[in-house]
Amino acid sequence: MTSVQVDKEHDGTDGAVGGGEGYQRGLGARQIQMIAIGGAIGTGLFLGAGKAIAKAGPSLILAYAIAGLVIFFIMRALGELLMYRPVSGSFSEYAREFVGPFWGFVTGWTYWLFWVVTGITEVTAAATYMTYWWNIPQWISALVFTVILYGANLISVKLFGELEFWFSMVKVTAIIGMILICAGILTIGFSDAGDTASVTHLWDQGGFFPTGIGNTLMTLQIVMFAFLAVELVGVTAGESKDPKTTLPKAINTVPWRIAVFYVGALIMILSVVPWTHFKPGVSPFVAAFEQMGLSVGAAIVNFVVLTAALSSCNSGMYSTGRMLRDLALNSQGPKFFTKLTKSGTPLVGTTFSAALMLVGVWINYVAPGKAFEYVVSFATISGMWAWIMILVCQIRYRAKANRGELPESTFKAPGAPYTSWFALLFIGMVIVMMGIDEGARVSLYCAPVWGLILGVSYLVLKSRNPESAAFAKRS
Repeated sequence: MTSVQVDKEHDGTDGAVGGGEGYQRGLGARQIQMIAIGGAIGTGLFLGAGKAIAKAGPSLILAYAIAGLVIFFIMRALGELLMYRPVSGSFSEYAREFVGPFWGFVTGWTYWLFWVVTGITEVTAAATYMTYWWNIPQWISALVFTVILYGANLISVKLFGELEFWFSMVKVTAIIGMILICAGILTIGFSDAGDTASVTHLWDQGGFFPTGIGNTLMTLQIVMFAFLAVELVGVTAGESKDPKTTLPKAINTVPWRIAVFYVGALIMILSVVPWTHFKPGVSPFVAAFEQMGLSVGAAIVNFVVLTAALSSCNSGMYSTGRMLRDLALNSQGPKFFTKLTKSGTPLVGTTFSAALMLVGVWINYVAPGKAFEYVVSFATISGMWAWIMILVCQIRYRAKANRGELPESTFKAPGAPYTSWFALLFIGMVIVMMGIDEGARVSLYCAPVWGLILGVSYLVLKSRNPESAAFAKRS
């Protein structure tokens, strides 16, 4: 990004129609709010929570509450940076400014890879869910979904926002519906579960920590995976109609979103169905519907998780194009990634990323029954890297702002930098837990390999194009 672009972003003078980086500000408050809500709700809750409940019992509620507090600290740190300078490049742009050009390069390409591999896994998951209703080859569903979402992302950012709005609406409605049904069972006693439902299930089946505190800690990696993509709202900054108003409002909803959709939903479900009834690989929502005697439960949950998967893939299409364009604007990626369509969408970057996501179609063709454990594990560690950089950048920004070297943000993170340091330590503990867990350890093996590839690539880039380090010299 040139110094002129940086100055323009600092003073926030870009108009309501065109963003400071050539984007159109087509995302309204309604869409930003639902993108923020939807980003915190995914298959990690609808499917992954079953394994975590079986491992930790009711104490999983506490794990989600503590992790949710950490997520709030991360989002407020991001909010402080966004109000200082709202840019579409977000995490990589801040890393470039506050840590150095190499770290901006690493963050941008890692976040891009995170969404590519997530898109592959999610489109595969969506194709798998379709077989519940129709006996069609998985690769056909995967191809159709990829093409449709790709086309929607190229038309306009407003269409992306509309798709994400309705995807999020389905997820939110499903959870609120489940909470209301469970509340009715607990108070009125209807359905097959009415005679046994009780809040005492939270502690009378072996206690609140029935399998020990150690197992509760081991579920933190599953919990944090469920929250991945909550930071997506930061990528929308360059295309929000009124970022200085809509983004703080969206970020400030994080506590109640987590309290209702995670903590509240789990309290209700575990009060209706004892934790001992849950099994790994079975959705807690499906298990709850079965306990209630509602045979339509499986079909409902299948539709919701299909929506969650498509929502994640849609977000991936959106994020990857913006991240590649930001890298290209800063001479850290091929220049052809800077090209925008007339509607303001990054044509080449989105097309390149979508083409890589088609690998998922090929995998569905040659091996439809294979799991994607290695890819999912790497997605977790690469997604958390963005959180780490957000916190590090906020700490460094706050220090510079306190010294008067930079303008103060209008949306300061409360308790920072102490809350940011606490969040960093918490993420470090989660990474240690991943190292202990044999199933998740593979992601820690993949990370150094990816880091080596990026390190060599950056050295080659820097030798050919010294301009890639220009931002750090200006700072």
